[in-house]
Amino acid sequence: MKKNKIIFWIATGIIFLWEGVLPALTSQTELAKEGIRHLGYPGYFGNALTIFKVLGALALIIPQVPKRLKELAYAGFLFDFIFASISHFAVDGMDFQSFFPLIFIGILALSYNNYRKLNSAG
Repeated sequence: MKKNKIIFWIATGIIFLWEGVLPALTSQTELAKEGIRHLGYPGYFGNALTIFKVLGALALIIPQVPKRLKELAYAGFLFDFIFASISHFAVDGMDFQSFFPLIFIGILALSYNNYRKLNSAG
């Protein structure tokens, strides 16, 4: 049980920092805006994506959030990572940027798996 909590909080903390804090702090930089444009998306898409990433990260990290909302946040991040990988692959070809989101699917899976274990035990 303690091992599951540790793994859950480390994995969820990484997702929270990468998908919640980082976008909140950097979404309005020229580099971030250029990244969205480079993939062919309109500027407002980056703003909407940032809002949903921050809300999803908060849903994962705050213990009082209802389980159903957490499940939706996990699904949303899974879709985000899958489509980020597809977008990079379509625009840039097979390079590190195309596979990087897939690494985060592994971290997300660790978080989700241990979230489920903690909820079934408690």
